[in-house]
Amino acid sequence: MRGLRLSVNNLACERGERRIFEGVSFTLLPGEALVITGRNGAGKSSLLDILAGRLPAAGGVILLDDAGERTLPECLHYVGHRDALKTALTAEENLQFARDFLGNPALKPREALDAVGLAHAARLPVAFLSAGQRRRVALARLLVAHRPLWLLDEPTSALDTASQETLRLILERHRESGGMIAASTHSPLFLKDAKEIRIERTLTPPPYAGEGASSSSVFPSPGPLGHPLPHRGEGTGGEG
Repeated sequence: MRGLRLSVNNLACERGERRIFEGVSFTLLPGEALVITGRNGAGKSSLLDILAGRLPAAGGVILLDDAGERTLPECLHYVGHRDALKTALTAEENLQFARDFLGNPALKPREALDAVGLAHAARLPVAFLSAGQRRRVALARLLVAHRPLWLLDEPTSALDTASQETLRLILERHRESGGMIAASTHSPLFLKDAKEIRIERTLTPPPYAGEGASSSSVFPSPGPLGHPLPHRGEGTGGEG
Protein backbone atom coordinates (compact mmCIF):
# COMPACT_ATOMS: atom_id res chain seq x y z
CA MET A 1 0.00 0.00 0.00
CA ARG A 2 3.03 2.30 -0.04
CA GLY A 3 2.14 3.37 -3.60
CA LEU A 4 -1.38 4.53 -2.68
CA ARG A 5 -2.40 7.75 -4.45
CA LEU A 6 -5.50 9.84 -3.70
CA SER A 7 -6.63 12.34 -6.34
CA VAL A 8 -9.55 14.75 -5.84
CA ASN A 9 -10.70 17.06 -8.60
CA ASN A 10 -13.41 19.73 -8.59
CA LEU A 11 -15.29 18.22 -5.64
CA ALA A 12 -18.56 19.87 -4.58
CA CYS A 13 -20.72 19.51 -1.47
CA GLU A 14 -24.37 20.26 -0.77
CA ARG A 15 -26.24 20.23 2.53
CA GLY A 16 -30.01 20.57 2.53
CA GLU A 17 -30.00 21.55 -1.17
CA ARG A 18 -27.56 24.35 -0.41
CA ARG A 19 -24.16 24.38 -2.11
CA ILE A 20 -21.51 24.50 0.62
CA PHE A 21 -18.36 24.42 -1.48
CA GLU A 22 -17.14 23.57 -4.94
CA GLY A 23 -13.87 23.33 -6.82
CA VAL A 24 -11.95 21.31 -4.23
CA SER A 25 -8.91 19.72 -5.92
CA PHE A 26 -5.78 18.12 -4.51
CA THR A 27 -3.54 15.06 -4.76
CA LEU A 28 -2.01 13.09 -1.89
CA LEU A 29 0.95 10.76 -2.36
CA PRO A 30 2.67 8.50 0.20
CA GLY A 31 4.30 10.59 2.92
CA GLU A 32 2.30 13.75 2.16
CA ALA A 33 0.02 15.79 4.42
CA LEU A 34 -2.79 18.19 3.56
CA VAL A 35 -3.99 20.87 5.99
CA ILE A 36 -7.52 22.17 5.34
CA THR A 37 -8.31 25.61 6.76
CA GLY A 38 -11.20 28.06 6.56
CA ARG A 39 -13.85 29.79 8.61
CA ASN A 40 -16.50 27.95 10.60
CA GLY A 41 -19.18 26.61 8.29
CA ALA A 42 -17.01 26.74 5.17
CA GLY A 43 -17.21 22.96 4.77
CA LYS A 44 -13.95 21.59 6.20
CA SER A 45 -15.66 18.80 8.12
CA SER A 46 -17.98 18.08 5.19
CA LEU A 47 -14.96 17.57 2.94
CA LEU A 48 -13.57 14.96 5.32
CA ASP A 49 -17.01 13.34 5.58
CA ILE A 50 -17.13 12.97 1.79
CA LEU A 51 -13.68 11.40 1.69
CA ALA A 52 -14.65 9.01 4.50
CA GLY A 53 -17.82 7.93 2.67
CA ARG A 54 -20.08 9.46 5.32
CA LEU A 55 -21.54 12.07 2.95
CA PRO A 56 -22.22 11.87 -0.80
CA ALA A 57 -20.50 14.36 -3.06
CA ALA A 58 -22.63 16.74 -5.12
CA GLY A 59 -20.16 16.42 -7.97
CA GLY A 60 -16.51 16.02 -8.83
CA VAL A 61 -13.92 13.27 -8.90
CA ILE A 62 -12.31 11.04 -6.26
CA LEU A 63 -9.79 8.55 -7.60
CA LEU A 64 -7.83 6.04 -5.52
CA ASP A 65 -4.89 4.30 -7.20
CA ASP A 66 -2.93 1.21 -6.14
CA ALA A 67 -5.38 0.19 -3.41
CA GLY A 68 -6.00 -3.28 -4.82
CA GLU A 69 -9.54 -4.42 -4.08
CA ARG A 70 -9.92 -2.13 -1.06
CA THR A 71 -12.27 0.84 -1.21
CA LEU A 72 -11.30 4.28 0.05
CA PRO A 73 -13.14 3.88 3.42
CA GLU A 74 -11.27 0.59 3.93
CA CYS A 75 -7.95 2.43 3.53
CA LEU A 76 -8.49 5.18 6.06
CA HIS A 77 -8.84 6.15 9.69
CA TYR A 78 -11.34 8.90 10.48
CA VAL A 79 -11.19 10.85 13.74
CA GLY A 80 -13.97 13.43 13.85
CA HIS A 81 -14.39 16.45 16.10
CA ARG A 82 -16.41 14.18 18.40
CA ASP A 83 -14.35 11.50 20.10
CA ALA A 84 -16.86 8.66 19.40
CA LEU A 85 -15.94 6.68 22.51
CA LYS A 86 -18.09 4.43 24.70
CA THR A 87 -17.94 6.22 28.04
CA ALA A 88 -18.91 3.13 30.05
CA LEU A 89 -15.92 1.21 28.66
CA THR A 90 -12.35 1.72 29.77
CA ALA A 91 -9.81 3.41 27.52
CA GLU A 92 -8.23 0.03 26.85
CA GLU A 93 -11.57 -1.59 26.03
CA ASN A 94 -12.43 1.17 23.56
CA LEU A 95 -9.16 0.61 21.73
CA GLN A 96 -9.49 -3.17 21.81
CA PHE A 97 -12.91 -2.88 20.20
CA ALA A 98 -11.49 -0.63 17.47
CA ARG A 99 -8.56 -3.01 16.88
CA ASP A 100 -10.86 -6.02 16.52
CA PHE A 101 -13.38 -4.17 14.35
CA LEU A 102 -10.92 -2.54 11.94
CA GLY A 103 -8.65 -5.54 11.43
CA ASN A 104 -5.05 -5.37 10.20
CA PRO A 105 -3.85 -4.85 13.79
CA ALA A 106 -0.90 -2.67 14.70
CA LEU A 107 -0.08 -1.62 18.29
CA LYS A 108 -1.80 -3.29 21.21
CA PRO A 109 -4.19 -1.00 23.16
CA ARG A 110 -1.77 -0.55 26.07
CA GLU A 111 1.04 0.32 23.65
CA ALA A 112 -1.14 2.85 21.83
CA LEU A 113 -2.16 4.47 25.12
CA ASP A 114 1.48 4.63 26.18
CA ALA A 115 2.30 6.38 22.89
CA VAL A 116 -0.16 9.18 23.74
CA GLY A 117 0.88 9.35 27.40
CA LEU A 118 -2.15 7.57 28.86
CA ALA A 119 -0.85 4.16 29.92
CA HIS A 120 -1.82 5.00 33.51
CA ALA A 121 -5.46 5.48 32.47
CA ALA A 122 -5.89 2.20 30.59
CA ARG A 123 -8.35 0.71 33.08
CA LEU A 124 -10.31 3.87 33.77
CA PRO A 125 -13.79 4.25 32.25
CA VAL A 126 -13.69 6.95 29.60
CA ALA A 127 -16.44 8.80 31.51
CA PHE A 128 -13.86 9.56 34.21
CA LEU A 129 -11.35 11.13 31.81
CA SER A 130 -10.92 14.81 31.01
CA ALA A 131 -11.74 16.22 27.59
CA GLY A 132 -8.07 16.24 26.65
CA GLN A 133 -7.58 12.66 27.81
CA ARG A 134 -10.62 11.47 25.84
CA ARG A 135 -9.22 13.19 22.78
CA ARG A 136 -5.94 11.32 23.23
CA VAL A 137 -7.81 8.00 23.49
CA ALA A 138 -9.63 8.82 20.24
CA LEU A 139 -6.33 9.63 18.53
CA ALA A 140 -4.77 6.43 19.89
CA ARG A 141 -7.20 4.54 17.62
CA LEU A 142 -4.94 5.59 14.75
CA LEU A 143 -2.24 3.35 16.19
CA VAL A 144 -4.11 0.08 16.81
CA ALA A 145 -4.83 -0.75 13.14
CA HIS A 146 -2.83 -0.14 9.98
CA ARG A 147 -4.55 2.32 7.64
CA PRO A 148 -2.52 4.39 5.14
CA LEU A 149 -4.77 7.49 5.05
CA TRP A 150 -5.66 9.42 8.21
CA LEU A 151 -8.54 11.92 8.09
CA LEU A 152 -8.51 14.18 11.13
CA ASP A 153 -11.08 16.84 12.04
CA GLU A 154 -9.61 19.39 14.47
CA PRO A 155 -7.18 16.82 15.91
CA THR A 156 -5.64 19.24 18.44
CA SER A 157 -9.00 20.11 20.03
CA ALA A 158 -8.73 20.01 23.87
CA LEU A 159 -5.04 19.04 23.73
CA ASP A 160 -2.47 20.89 25.82
CA THR A 161 0.87 21.97 24.36
CA ALA A 162 2.70 18.78 25.33
CA SER A 163 -0.01 16.57 23.85
CA GLN A 164 -0.03 18.60 20.63
CA GLU A 165 3.69 17.95 20.24
CA THR A 166 3.13 14.23 20.90
CA LEU A 167 0.49 14.22 18.18
CA ARG A 168 2.78 16.02 15.75
CA LEU A 169 5.47 13.38 16.25
CA ILE A 170 2.93 10.58 15.71
CA LEU A 171 1.75 12.21 12.49
CA GLU A 172 5.28 12.66 11.20
CA ARG A 173 6.14 9.02 11.96
CA HIS A 174 3.06 7.96 10.00
CA ARG A 175 4.26 10.01 7.04
CA GLU A 176 7.78 8.61 7.29
CA SER A 177 6.31 5.11 6.92
CA GLY A 178 4.52 6.14 3.72
CA GLY A 179 1.21 7.18 5.26
CA MET A 180 -0.91 10.15 4.18
CA ILE A 181 -2.81 12.73 6.26
CA ALA A 182 -5.65 15.15 5.55
CA ALA A 183 -6.54 17.33 8.54
CA SER A 184 -8.91 20.22 9.04
CA THR A 185 -7.76 22.65 11.70
CA HIS A 186 -7.88 26.14 13.13
CA SER A 187 -4.57 25.62 14.93
CA PRO A 188 -1.14 25.18 13.33
CA LEU A 189 -0.08 21.53 13.07
CA PHE A 190 3.54 22.34 12.19
CA LEU A 191 3.81 19.41 9.79
CA LYS A 192 6.89 19.55 7.61
CA ASP A 193 6.22 20.49 3.95
CA ALA A 194 2.45 20.06 4.37
CA LYS A 195 0.18 21.18 1.55
CA GLU A 196 -2.62 23.58 2.44
CA ILE A 197 -5.97 24.47 0.95
CA ARG A 198 -8.23 27.15 2.38
CA ILE A 199 -11.98 27.08 1.81
CA GLU A 200 -13.33 30.62 1.57
CA ARG A 201 -16.86 31.88 1.11
CA THR A 202 -17.48 33.60 -2.21
CA LEU A 203 -18.98 37.08 -2.21
CA THR A 204 -21.19 36.42 -5.22
CA PRO A 205 -23.70 33.54 -5.10
CA PRO A 206 -23.46 31.05 -7.99
CA PRO A 207 -26.36 31.04 -10.47
CA TYR A 208 -27.97 27.95 -8.93
CA ALA A 209 -28.16 29.51 -5.45
CA GLY A 210 -31.16 31.34 -4.11
CA GLU A 211 -31.22 35.00 -3.18
CA GLY A 212 -28.86 35.81 -0.34
CA ALA A 213 -27.15 32.42 -0.54
CA SER A 214 -23.39 31.95 -0.55
CA SER A 215 -20.98 29.17 -1.35
CA SER A 216 -17.30 28.42 -0.81
CA SER A 217 -14.39 28.25 -3.17
CA VAL A 218 -11.10 26.49 -2.61
CA PHE A 219 -7.62 27.82 -3.37
CA PRO A 220 -5.41 26.46 -4.80
CA SER A 221 -7.07 23.79 -6.93
CA PRO A 222 -4.52 21.53 -8.63
CA GLY A 223 -5.07 17.81 -9.20
CA PRO A 224 -5.39 15.11 -11.88
CA LEU A 225 -8.62 13.87 -13.33
CA GLY A 226 -10.21 10.51 -12.57
CA HIS A 227 -13.65 8.99 -12.92
CA PRO A 228 -16.62 11.29 -12.12
CA LEU A 229 -18.58 10.61 -8.98
CA PRO A 230 -22.33 10.19 -9.46
CA HIS A 231 -24.35 13.23 -8.47
CA ARG A 232 -26.76 13.09 -5.58
CA GLY A 233 -29.83 11.12 -6.52
CA GLU A 234 -27.88 8.72 -8.77
CA GLY A 235 -27.34 5.99 -6.22
CA THR A 236 -24.47 7.50 -4.23
CA GLY A 237 -23.91 5.80 -0.88
CA GLY A 238 -22.94 7.23 2.50
CA GLU A 239 -24.72 8.92 5.34
CA GLY A 240 -26.52 12.21 5.03
